[in-house]
Amino acid sequence: MSARRPAPGPVGPPEDGAAIDGRAITARPDGTSRRRLLQGLGAGALGLAALPLAGCALDGALADGGGSGGAGDDLELSFLISNLDGGWVPSKSAISSYEANVWQQLTDKLVHTDPEGAVTPWIATHWEQNEEATEYVLHLREGVTFSDGTPLDAEAVLANLEAWAVGRPDEGLARVGLFPGGTYEGAEALDPLTVRVTFTAPTLSFLPTLGYHGCQLMAPSSLALSLEEQADLASQIGSGPFVLESWEPRQRVRLVRREDYDWAPEALGASGPAQLAAITFTVLPDDTLRASAARAGQTDLSYNVNPQVLDAFTEAGFVIEVPRYLGFVHGYSLRTQVAPFDDVRVRQAVTRGIDRAEILRTVFTDAWQPATSWLQAGVPETTDLTELFSYDPELAATLLDEAGWTGRNEDGFREKDGVELGFTIYPTPYLTGSVPEAELISQHLGRLGIRVRTQKLDIPTWTERVTNDPEQGVGEVTRSFVDVGTVAGVITDEGEDWFQTGSSDAELVRLRDEVAGAATREERAPLVEELSRHVLEQAYFIPLEQNVQRIYVQSPELTGITFNAVAIPSYHAARKEPS
Repeated sequence: MSARRPAPGPVGPPEDGAAIDGRAITARPDGTSRRRLLQGLGAGALGLAALPLAGCALDGALADGGGSGGAGDDLELSFLISNLDGGWVPSKSAISSYEANVWQQLTDKLVHTDPEGAVTPWIATHWEQNEEATEYVLHLREGVTFSDGTPLDAEAVLANLEAWAVGRPDEGLARVGLFPGGTYEGAEALDPLTVRVTFTAPTLSFLPTLGYHGCQLMAPSSLALSLEEQADLASQIGSGPFVLESWEPRQRVRLVRREDYDWAPEALGASGPAQLAAITFTVLPDDTLRASAARAGQTDLSYNVNPQVLDAFTEAGFVIEVPRYLGFVHGYSLRTQVAPFDDVRVRQAVTRGIDRAEILRTVFTDAWQPATSWLQAGVPETTDLTELFSYDPELAATLLDEAGWTGRNEDGFREKDGVELGFTIYPTPYLTGSVPEAELISQHLGRLGIRVRTQKLDIPTWTERVTNDPEQGVGEVTRSFVDVGTVAGVITDEGEDWFQTGSSDAELVRLRDEVAGAATREERAPLVEELSRHVLEQAYFIPLEQNVQRIYVQSPELTGITFNAVAIPSYHAARKEPS
């Protein structure tokens, strides 16, 4: 969302043998598979010496502006990323862990929300809230402009609030999913720099959610564009410390410093224009090549390399950032209207049949920690509910027997009334390690007699096959939020209806409403625990591990990088020592 620079820039499980990385993979009940579980990790477990040099593929990716370059005040940051496939329509890509790295440099927010959930001023310098948490008055910083010169004033904030809370769904422009739109009543400008926002019920989540990366401030002219026009990054106008110089779809984005920027929040650690002259985000899909580029000093930063190589990078003097964010743990949401998850005993059996300790030992490193609930441990209201989903294969087998899955077919998998017990997992493309983790889970559940197929997809196909397909029973979750009150907005039919319960679960509806309607955090905390307990007892959600969705391998020459509540970096105050 920056001003354009003068330089232009260009349903049920599939048949047995579904492909992953071009090879068939199905776990057998005896725990074997058609290929070794971690074959895909390649050189990862062997350390940096085993990594190949990036070669021609990297040379091509870094051509035309992808290198480090620069000297003195002209120092630039090169950033290798696995994809930028989510698109640039903000309402569609606002929660993408890839594009968000770019948006954070192009845009500002009304407030800054830090990794502990603390809210501090940004474009809003101060605010008032009534006792019922139904009315907020925001006071805006004077002199802020979007990069096309238009003012970031009360009228601009009103346009953004309307986009976040309501959107234009008839035109395909969705509202921001975690903005508290369900209770949003409206907003008005009290004067050119003051906005009053009102809600129909207590909405504690409003202020911290203004720091969520979906709530990025855009010029009204950008918000008024059609869905097709918004897909062009060059049409997105923001007020951030960098502006767009050029971009090539799904290949490269180049940003340059905005010289008149002077309204960074104190939390970012610097004022005035950015220290870096430019940032180039270059797409290089291969995990090993991104790691190789970092090893060879061909990039300043590689995003989401294989977790197995991180210790070797640390030993070699690199800086490894694996920021945890506020939100949900990594896990699976189950759609209860899709067989076999329409039976709570099957959902509970799958939950109890996964050996999470083996996943942490095999797939990840010491930087990953076990889940203790369906919410990240950093969420203040999280309590330890591990006993509700801990590994217990004997209990899992008993539950499957009780559910009637007692027969066995010729392949050794459970069946009932001639139907095999099984489903497909499509590993999320947003999380490094998701593929080997899914394959290991396939082995765990295969030992119980459940056939679990896994198939790797790219982002557009994954979105179509998983997010947008109500017949896909398993949805992999890597989702952030900045305030637990917004959880209520995704779990029933008043939101995203993750579990396909609609309003049929009266207890879930009650807890949803009471969490969302709490007027104080003291009132809300025990309700969140009650909600979490109910979700886990019903096995609507299967926790796996604490979510580390973003892995940054950084040159030791980089300093001054900060992260927000959802683990997105800001490079406004970043410095780079000249080489």
